[in-house]
Amino acid sequence: MARLVSLNVGLPKDVSWQGRTVHTGIFKYPVEGPLMVRRLNVDGDGQGDLGGHGGENRAVLVYQRESYEHWRSFLGRDDLADGQFGENFTVEGLPDDEVCVGDRYRIGEAEFEVTQPRVTCFRVGMRLGEPRMPSLLVAHHRPGFYLRVITEGRVQAGDEIVRTRTGRHAMTIADIDALLYLPDRDREALRKAVDIPALSPGWQTSFRDLLDAAAPAEPRGWRGFRPLRVARVVPESASVASIHLAADDGAPLPRPEPGQYLTLRVPGAGNPAPVRSYSLSAAPSESEYRISVKRDGVVSGYLHTSLTPGAVVDVAAPRGDFVLTDDDRPVVLLSAGIGVTPVLAMLHALAAARSPRPVWWVHTARSAAEHAFAAEAHRLLASLPHGREHVHYTSEQGRLTASVLSTLDLPAAAVAYLCGPDAFMSAMREALVSLGIDPANVHSELFGTLPALNPGITGAVTVTPHAPAGAVGTGPAVTFARSGITVPWNDGYPSLLEFAEACDVPTRWSCRTGVCHNCVTPVLSGSVRYDPDPLEPPAPGDALVCCSRPGEDLVLDL
Repeated sequence: MARLVSLNVGLPKDVSWQGRTVHTGIFKYPVEGPLMVRRLNVDGDGQGDLGGHGGENRAVLVYQRESYEHWRSFLGRDDLADGQFGENFTVEGLPDDEVCVGDRYRIGEAEFEVTQPRVTCFRVGMRLGEPRMPSLLVAHHRPGFYLRVITEGRVQAGDEIVRTRTGRHAMTIADIDALLYLPDRDREALRKAVDIPALSPGWQTSFRDLLDAAAPAEPRGWRGFRPLRVARVVPESASVASIHLAADDGAPLPRPEPGQYLTLRVPGAGNPAPVRSYSLSAAPSESEYRISVKRDGVVSGYLHTSLTPGAVVDVAAPRGDFVLTDDDRPVVLLSAGIGVTPVLAMLHALAAARSPRPVWWVHTARSAAEHAFAAEAHRLLASLPHGREHVHYTSEQGRLTASVLSTLDLPAAAVAYLCGPDAFMSAMREALVSLGIDPANVHSELFGTLPALNPGITGAVTVTPHAPAGAVGTGPAVTFARSGITVPWNDGYPSLLEFAEACDVPTRWSCRTGVCHNCVTPVLSGSVRYDPDPLEPPAPGDALVCCSRPGEDLVLDL
């Protein structure tokens, strides 16, 4: 008979960790006597990161004494006490390879339903002082699991645990966990998983995405950087010029998707050679690429003044996920200033296809003199049967606002593409959603660094990316393309993730293990080596920065 051997609670608190402050509820400690378990929590307990923990489907975390014994032996430790894995219920019995999602259990006065495995985040590694722990929990098939509260009531250590119902399809916690985090997934098992009513909605969505995903496409383009020849440079406005690029031998180029961008390495603009990204602004073509650059810095100034026809620049292949979807929904192309470039490429694609889709072209610039591509966009829209145009000059009309958008009769069924300054995109996204457009159908392109995604980290101050403090490294050059810096690798850092954080390059992670997909970033050139090997290697052309180091000079999309 399984039983509850320790009841553990703890309220969230701020903890110093690796120079950061983490708001976390991972620190749980045993309590005496009964406690009331309610729909969202155990009395006296709380979670710091409600995006990954807590809530109705993750009200109670369970871990097993048998797994404690396993880790004491595997890690060679004798200091592991009940609650140290962050669990509310430490139990005897209920192993992960026998408990099934959807199983129900009676404990004391309460009844519970198993909803999902533990989300293996970095906090358990922080709590145990063992960074490998999240990865080990998955690799050893011992994650633990969450419970939903079916009937509220009091529980206490010593209560027997009685199963009252078996979950649909009898898929164990260990099986479900491996299905999400480990490679070589069985499609029939995925179909069964999405058919378990008790499984948490987030996990169901992940499994549906895996079912819907096509086989990975072969990478398009080329690896690393290749030389392209400047065919011509065309002024578009007082501050914008277009640079047309072609293969030096005249061979066809890979056709980009409308909305993608090129990354250029520009040796003449600095040492080390700076790396910058610019949207493709013309119709997708196999003969020539066009980027359009606003002069606003050293690199763009060099491109404006020093590039002439016949010059050669190093270019990475077209990339980016901000691309026009091929369907029949109405389209809103909304841009500000130089943000016009990727949506202009989309407009070119729609015009070339003689698309019957209703298209709203909305652009804002400071004035007519600074409005690049005005005639080109107007001509393209005139070729579309259902094209509509609204141009807004802030020097005359003030900022573009939701009230202005409300006069344009934008359909709620539209898919919208936004590009411009961060504040503009935030305001326009909010405005479009307020007008009834589904937030999932509002897409935006963000150049420069992506916002950090570090759940639980508090009090973070935005700092311009820079070389790390201390001695200069002697290893391969690491370029963070979005952040615009190149620094030599220092072997004192355990991984590229820690190196990026030391440079104040915004990072996006939710754990520090090979099971973390937020740590994946495109590799523009170079290679990485892993330590430890990830449980599921990323796709070719990507790197998992949380457990990798540079194998040679490296350019990352960070």
